[in-house]
Amino acid sequence: MKFKCEKETLEKTFSLARRATPNRSGTNPVLSGLYVEVKKNKLVVLGSDLDLTIRIENEVGGEEDGKAVIPGALLADIIRVLDDGQISFVLKDSEIQIKSGKSEFNLRTLPVDDFPRFEEPGGNKATIETQSLSNAFEQVVKAASTDDARPILTGVLLSAEENGLRLVATDSYRMAIRDIPGTEILGRDEIVLVPSRALDVVKRILDEDDHLDVVLGEKEAVFKIQNISIVTRLIEGEFPNYKGLIPEKNKNKLVINREELLSALQRVKLLAREATPIRLLMSDKKIELLAIEQDIGQATEKIDGKYSGEEITVAFNPDYLIDGLDVLTTEEICLETTDALKPAILKGLNEEIFLYLLMPVRVS
Repeated sequence: MKFKCEKETLEKTFSLARRATPNRSGTNPVLSGLYVEVKKNKLVVLGSDLDLTIRIENEVGGEEDGKAVIPGALLADIIRVLDDGQISFVLKDSEIQIKSGKSEFNLRTLPVDDFPRFEEPGGNKATIETQSLSNAFEQVVKAASTDDARPILTGVLLSAEENGLRLVATDSYRMAIRDIPGTEILGRDEIVLVPSRALDVVKRILDEDDHLDVVLGEKEAVFKIQNISIVTRLIEGEFPNYKGLIPEKNKNKLVINREELLSALQRVKLLAREATPIRLLMSDKKIELLAIEQDIGQATEKIDGKYSGEEITVAFNPDYLIDGLDVLTTEEICLETTDALKPAILKGLNEEIFLYLLMPVRVS
């Protein structure tokens, strides 16, 4: 194998493919590597942990066909620090030579025959405008759990609704629901559960083109844009009945400027360490944030807003509340509550396509 390629292309390719490699090699060390194959002037790079596979094609200056599995983390780090310009790769026996300017690296390769074979699954294909997906993924994906002990909650539910596609994610402490009207990739009443890790990778490539191809199979899904294919296994199991968690009516309503609330939260949060909750005191006379840290002190800040309802004090995990505010897009937002223990709803004022549900924290 022998080829040349510009650093910019290689750095982008290897850093993306590396996201599919496992953090720990486990029982199959070859998965820590990236599969690299050259045929004429086409370079194919694969990263995989068997659940998630990323495949990228690029045009290169091919001089000799061949294939190798190169340690992924080290390869990406080497390319990142090399000078701009062309980088050459030459495979000799079980060693790959990487040269750029005055720099030269020689790396031992991994057994290429041990790397899993890749076959892109088939299924019904749909095409979605990336503009509608980018913000939706940003709003929903971070609400999914990262705890593999509850794999169902590490996924994002894709559900066919009457007016289009719905995305839902929850980690049991907060939940994000986003509708994408007019988007259809599923059959009537059909649902699939896609790992949030895979959608996080898809989110990173949405600026590559105006459209994304989606293929949904029985057990796998493919997201394809330009020269990049992301293949993920679907999560099996029953997602929680999220509709039953949404309060039908909240009697208390706060309308407030998003940026002002976010800024105040960031300041008060300085005295809310190690997940110390921030209290939100609301009445028709005042709206106030309060953080109390034992043995350190407390912080308070009064903020302007319009409140209707009963006088109430409700406490939230500040990071979760900030996450919700970060992804709202309207100038003014609405926080609806029932009492200090029931789920609160955060949403943009007069915006119905996104809802962020947040569980309060019990405080004395």
